Amino acid sequence: MLKTLRSIIEEVENTPKLVDALSVLVQRVRQALETEACSIFLVDNNSHDFVLLATDGLNKALINHLRINMHEGLIGLIAEQEKPLNLEDAPSHPRYFHVEGSGEEVFHAFLGVPIINNRRLLGILMIEQREKRSFDEEEEAFLVTIAVQLGDVLARVGLSDLIEKQAHEGTNDNTLLQGLPSGPGIGIGQAVVIYPLADLDVVPDKIIDDIEEEITKLNDALETVKEEIRMMEKKLSPSLPKAERDLFSAYIRLLDRDSLGKEIIAIISEGHWAQSALKRVIQKRVRQFEAMDDHYLRERASDIRDLGQRVLSHLQQHHRKKLEYPDNTILMGDELSAGDIASVPTGKLKAVISAKGSSNSHVFILTRALGIPAVSGVHNMPLATLDGKTLIVDGHYGHVYVSPTESLLQEFLDLAQAEKLFDENLQSLRELPAETLDGHRIQLLVNAGLAADAGMALAAGSEGVGLFRTEVPFMTRERFPSEEEQRVIYRQVLSAFAPRQVVMRTLDVGGDKPLSYFPIEEDNPFLGWRGIRISLDHPELFQSQIRAMLEASRGLNNLQILLPMISSVREFDQAKILIEHAYDEINAQEPLPKPKIGAMIEVPSAIYEARKLAKRADFLSIGSNDLTQYLLAVDRNNARVSSLYDSYHPAVLHSLHQIVRSARLENTPVGICGELAGDPIVTLLLIAMGFTSLSASPNNLLRIKSVIRHFSMAQAKKILSKVMKYEHSSDIRTELESVLDKAGLSALIRSGG
Repeated sequence: MLKTLRSIIEEVENTPKLVDALSVLVQRVRQALETEACSIFLVDNNSHDFVLLATDGLNKALINHLRINMHEGLIGLIAEQEKPLNLEDAPSHPRYFHVEGSGEEVFHAFLGVPIINNRRLLGILMIEQREKRSFDEEEEAFLVTIAVQLGDVLARVGLSDLIEKQAHEGTNDNTLLQGLPSGPGIGIGQAVVIYPLADLDVVPDKIIDDIEEEITKLNDALETVKEEIRMMEKKLSPSLPKAERDLFSAYIRLLDRDSLGKEIIAIISEGHWAQSALKRVIQKRVRQFEAMDDHYLRERASDIRDLGQRVLSHLQQHHRKKLEYPDNTILMGDELSAGDIASVPTGKLKAVISAKGSSNSHVFILTRALGIPAVSGVHNMPLATLDGKTLIVDGHYGHVYVSPTESLLQEFLDLAQAEKLFDENLQSLRELPAETLDGHRIQLLVNAGLAADAGMALAAGSEGVGLFRTEVPFMTRERFPSEEEQRVIYRQVLSAFAPRQVVMRTLDVGGDKPLSYFPIEEDNPFLGWRGIRISLDHPELFQSQIRAMLEASRGLNNLQILLPMISSVREFDQAKILIEHAYDEINAQEPLPKPKIGAMIEVPSAIYEARKLAKRADFLSIGSNDLTQYLLAVDRNNARVSSLYDSYHPAVLHSLHQIVRSARLENTPVGICGELAGDPIVTLLLIAMGFTSLSASPNNLLRIKSVIRHFSMAQAKKILSKVMKYEHSSDIRTELESVLDKAGLSALIRSGG
């Protein structure tokens, strides 16, 4: 049965058109289960009813025409209950009704299962049989398994023939695409689509007019790769056995016009661009090799994929060279990188949209730091049809409007102007202290990663740097920066902010921040070798960085050192010993003051070690992004579960409060950085808990200051006491928004995301 399942799914995924794939699926399921009918109804999101998209056993003339209300009949019952329905005699069920001309009246046995993906009902898969009988457990389990895998396929390629036609013929005017709010603000401009280089899995379908030009591009790419292989063969042949040398010749033959080339050209001739034609052929061949029983041949699947990636990279180099950025660029793609954002000329980037990723991935943390509106997780985004179109990006609510009407465009232009005016009015607060009505001062700091961030930070009224990410210089090089290179970088930052404090976090790589020259292969990198763990395992790198920091601080004395991902007092003690050694070495050359040393609280174990850490450290700093991620066991970069990443979760807020209370017992100051620190909606709770400093992006500092200056500490504590009794994050957020609204700060609710 498992072999049958794999065979069916492989055949479905290898069928280019969705409607054809569904037709194949119902035929194969009917054969596998030896039933007399198998049908698929999918949800039409426009009309909110079920549409018959494929059948083998019912009247095929009803495909795309038979529609059933979401709450009607047996499939409506399955949709309501979201569980399988197994009936011995369907016509006797009170919810049964007969559709004239369907041919369904001859069937009695009925089994239907919901097709669900990421908590969303996509459709119903059902089988029927003439005789009265209950389908057995194995048959039901088989159909459930098919439905689960079909849900993943549908989520990737679309939900109905209407969506497929839309992807090929163009997106309708005024279409609304829904994603996750990932960067507050409104961006209006022209779409520029970025296709990732050499990633076959995310190449979109695209219809082309000039078939001959596309074939020429393919042939050029094939010949280039063949020449690359010949060069590799020449270089490596002396040290390879004959069997391995023969592989090079086999790969060259595979790229000929009579082999892969012929198959790819056949698809191009149907009107598809070379990249998607290549993807289809390579993926088909890879599946064929992976299904082989011979271990050696199965291993060749990765070689076939590598060949495809090589050809794709040459095809896409041609595309990237022609890329132009208009003055009002809306950058969009399946999955964007920081490099994609950096490639847009200064001042031209108005918004960012990504099909994958989540609002908490680092690329969107970057866009928020730059004040760029952003939307992530836009599923089924027809990228090929959006290039060059006018878009409205509402980063507050995760909405993207395609080719908006004049009235809608004017509405958002007015809204954008109002937001701009609001931000301009906040400028009057720049020189004023972040002080509550009853005189309680809060230190407002910024997060930074480059010396160039200083201008924007100081213009926003920053009192210093609460988090300087020292990994940025490491990530922009092809080797570890030398001690002197680090010293120069750190000196620039410390000088730019002097005499204001600068908290420099020691190297924090691993997880979603890899170094190309220091690869870390792990099954679960977020729970692996990262942060302080790497520093302690490589004391030579750690002490070199500390020495560079200390030398850079001479005469400025505004350096503070922060240790990331501390999970125990032992780690802090070990790191402090290494810092002492580096300090003694530098101090012996020429005396300098000792910098303060802090511990970063971002893993759950540190919550319960907070008081012990507070005894040892000069200050604590909470990394709210990772702490939330680890507390809730939610990978914030995983779009499938990113909706569960919730900074307002009661467990998160109670943990923050507990850390501050523990630190206060030792009179140790506690700051907080990360996305939560920059959210004006939650500012009152943070100051009421007792945080002495908030570190956020420059764009959020004046918004936070506005909240602080509108309330007294007594009011903030009263609000904290009230919301900490709530059991649901939605209730907490609603209460906080109501408080701001009553204070005349409703504009901050939108900017809070």
